[in-house]
Amino acid sequence: MRRVTRPLLVLLAIVFLVEAWLWRHLEPIVAWLVACLPLRAVKRWLTAALEWLPPPAALIVFAVPAALLFPLKLAAIWFLAHQQWIAAAMVLVVAKLGGVGITAFLFEVTKPKLMTMGWFRWLYARVLLALDWAHRLVDPIKRRAQALLRLFAPKRASRMMRLFWRVRRQMRPARI
Repeated sequence: MRRVTRPLLVLLAIVFLVEAWLWRHLEPIVAWLVACLPLRAVKRWLTAALEWLPPPAALIVFAVPAALLFPLKLAAIWFLAHQQWIAAAMVLVVAKLGGVGITAFLFEVTKPKLMTMGWFRWLYARVLLALDWAHRLVDPIKRRAQALLRLFAPKRASRMMRLFWRVRRQMRPARI
């Protein structure tokens, strides 16, 4: 049982870290878009509108992107069912990146209201603990993979290839 659960936990941790990475890296992109497009006025309007909203209503605003992107995910399933792999992948990527970017934007706007709810503060703290757990689980694997990739860096590649061929020759049986 232990041998099966460990890879699944590592996979879960990797998925969680990818989500967190996307969240962290898409937030500046969304901020840049807000700065370039006339979305700054939308952000000001949204912030002002949320001032008078109670925290549960702010939670609904925060959850809206998931509901709005659901039809895109259904479209991706339809594309998969019709074996249109590239279209399905493109729709999924757009839905994922757009969803994470918009959710990060809305979270920044609604965070003060959401943090007034005790259960949300508790859940937010647990998500941060899960993020730390995922890093502790994946970081050793990531360091080993990076060390392995460094062996094939341009400076060392020729030495590694010579070593590979030497070991390969030694492992061959002698010809008679």
